[in-house]
Amino acid sequence: MLFSAALLFGIFLISLTLTMVGLGGGLLFAPLFALLGFEKSMVASTSLFLNLVGAASAASIYIRRGMVDFSVALPLLAAGLSAPLGALVNQHIDTRTFLIILAIVVLFGAVRMLFSPKGEVQTHQAGTIKRALGSGLIGLAVGFMAGLLGIGGGVFIVPLLIYMLKVPTKTAAASNTFIVCFSSLTGFATHVSITAIDWSFVLLAAAFSFAGGQLGSRLMAGKLQGRTVRFIFAGVLLLMSARLLYRVFL
Repeated sequence: MLFSAALLFGIFLISLTLTMVGLGGGLLFAPLFALLGFEKSMVASTSLFLNLVGAASAASIYIRRGMVDFSVALPLLAAGLSAPLGALVNQHIDTRTFLIILAIVVLFGAVRMLFSPKGEVQTHQAGTIKRALGSGLIGLAVGFMAGLLGIGGGVFIVPLLIYMLKVPTKTAAASNTFIVCFSSLTGFATHVSITAIDWSFVLLAAAFSFAGGQLGSRLMAGKLQGRTVRFIFAGVLLLMSARLLYRVFL
């Protein structure tokens, strides 16, 4: 496979942008690779691996700077328990209708982010036990939705942490990046067991994803304000909503 400088630079930019808002790059990697004509198995496996590398790169910075709230992050691992159930239910529902509803919900989340107060959403945070229980429930719900639609849960988890559990914006984004590492690892491990991996491309692309994750996390941790992070996240949500509607109607 010939490596395009533009593709590698695109991988770097995707990882940089999405790690700043607590997401892995899979939200954009997968459609990018699909449009480039990669085989279905290659799209999923490569996206997950780059997702893992970029998220792990960013999470290492966030953890060292004390930005990951483990009382919130660890219960979110419950998402892995409900994702298989969501995948099973996917076989028995009208996916087109559900995608339309989901696109509307994501769009609402983007609008909520755009028109949120100038400061942080909360005046005080919820208690540790309440946040742990709440994040566990969020993990189960989001894991189910992620398994149902094959969409990374971070796009839902971050707004829910901010608005339901009153977690500061940067903490919510950093904590979710930690979770993305585990969900990407388990997904990639599954693909490795059933399909061949083009390691020559994956490892080269991973270097650019790692670099993007390092820069994105440092920008978010050191220079971006919570409100700026929310605006970037709102933009990602708008793109996600448009992608879902495109998938439904075109």
